[in-house]
Amino acid sequence: MLEAGPPPSPEDVSRALHETFGFSGFRGVQDQVVGRVLEGRSTLAVMPTGAGKSLTYQLPAVLLNGTCVVVSPLIALMHDQLRSARANGIRAAALTSADTDRDATMRAFRAGELDLLYVAPERASQPHFRELLSRARVALFAIDEAHCVSEWGHDFRPDYRLLKPLLDAFPDVPRLALTATADRHTRADILTQLGIAEDGLIVAGFDRPNIRYAIRPRETVQRQLKAVLDENPGPGIVYASTRARVEQLAEGLARDTGRRVLPYHAGLSPEVRARNQAAFVASEDMVMVATVAFGMGIDKPDVRFVAHAGIPKSIEGYYQETGRAGRDGDPSVAIMLWGADDFARARQRLSEIEPHRLASERQRLDALAGLVETAACRRAVLLRHFGEEPPATCGNCDNCLTPPSVNDVTELARKLLSAVYRTGQSFGLGHLEKVLGGVSDDRVLQRGHDQLSVFGILTEDERPLLKPLARALQARGSLVPTEHGGLALGGDSRDILKGEASVMIVVPPRSERRKRGSRGGNDGPDPFGDPLFEALRELRRSLAAEAGVPPYHIFSNATLREMTETRPASRSDLAAIGGVGAYKLDAYGEAFLQAIREN
Repeated sequence: MLEAGPPPSPEDVSRALHETFGFSGFRGVQDQVVGRVLEGRSTLAVMPTGAGKSLTYQLPAVLLNGTCVVVSPLIALMHDQLRSARANGIRAAALTSADTDRDATMRAFRAGELDLLYVAPERASQPHFRELLSRARVALFAIDEAHCVSEWGHDFRPDYRLLKPLLDAFPDVPRLALTATADRHTRADILTQLGIAEDGLIVAGFDRPNIRYAIRPRETVQRQLKAVLDENPGPGIVYASTRARVEQLAEGLARDTGRRVLPYHAGLSPEVRARNQAAFVASEDMVMVATVAFGMGIDKPDVRFVAHAGIPKSIEGYYQETGRAGRDGDPSVAIMLWGADDFARARQRLSEIEPHRLASERQRLDALAGLVETAACRRAVLLRHFGEEPPATCGNCDNCLTPPSVNDVTELARKLLSAVYRTGQSFGLGHLEKVLGGVSDDRVLQRGHDQLSVFGILTEDERPLLKPLARALQARGSLVPTEHGGLALGGDSRDILKGEASVMIVVPPRSERRKRGSRGGNDGPDPFGDPLFEALRELRRSLAAEAGVPPYHIFSNATLREMTETRPASRSDLAAIGGVGAYKLDAYGEAFLQAIREN
């Protein structure tokens, strides 16, 4: 093999950063990560979605002598990043089951004609791939979505566990593991599983200040989601838990809003999934209703909102899924609609978990219940979960913008739990409400529940709090569903009944409308309606369709905004705008300058 040579100078790095990507400087911890990679030091970088993780290996791939091999979990993710790299003039290819040019790719790799080679972990762990690597110069291994290697991560992929022998076969090649979602336990596991020293950990922080978080009880989900779409005209993702729910919501939202709304789930044919995903990636206003199978492979920067029609699997999953909004740094919205039945089903699924993972999965669910039931800052709860010490308030979540009231309902909780116990732990909330409220209907009389000590003990002030209380008790596991739809005692219910535990519930404000001036939705920075901005968007759409790539691969909205504000008159003026690298300047510069002159 050829010698690697000395690392690039700071001047070389700055020049490549500007010429290839059009950036005048690094963001966040990018410079630290790139610096370690160029020095040949293995690194685990934990960076929030939208912080520019791909640049930390794409830039070294341009500068180093050899190819950067990128291990990525999804074909769609690889191909999206592949298109993005090629749009910047980077020599990139992929070896996947969906690629028909594998022989040409392998020849180019062996000949040293590739800066980036993308592969899936299933292929990377095979002996024949190791043999292929031995015939070329490998400059760097980049392991994307590295939390998949950890059994404690929220998206464990066993094939990631097989990567270490491959990495160990090339001891002189540095390793760069990247993830946006890993708590302390998961980070430690990633370091061990990928053979990275503890001093190689760089944590950029988890805050996404451009995202406004809101969590609301689910009432009429179709109406609530319609309001979200009405307030947010840009691209968005709605997550639902089942295929049937996805189809129902997609059809209903398309009908009620008049927007293009498509479904995505594993029950659709591969052709339909691919077609719907391609339409979403290329669109500037489409909405996708999907199961969580959708999104991990999407690097679309201009998603303006992510809505959950039910609870995610964990806070880690919620953070990653909501992180698909606002990758471009512009104001975006993350909304979750939840119900007591969500937590009931989730606690039932705990019985299917392997015994050694049960405690950690129960903790994940309890943490999620704490997030939805908190009256404090949502962002602070999220960030503390990942080991940070954030300010008490953020000013950009529902609880900070419109603080809810907090009620001590311990006495009411004891009444409800007592009614559950005395009626035999087999009736639903509707029947329990009648018993507590003193309603003598046929069902209550037939079972003699009008003779119970809890009959009619509900006061008028307590009546409107009963449903929120039942929802909260189910979220924390104090009430659990029975096989036939009733409610039974669970968790700390007996402590509550004995007066050894208190119950507080959050009562959201009556109006869900956000305060004027809060960030997100229509308060975005894009000058929609400006003749020049609209002309540049139309040109971008035309060039993207001609090249067969999404519009954001041509230029981002931020780049178009800067063009609109500064109206560059020459190639040198245009080259000074963020996001305009040398390759894109040559490919698109004259077309955009002409559009600026004409508008």
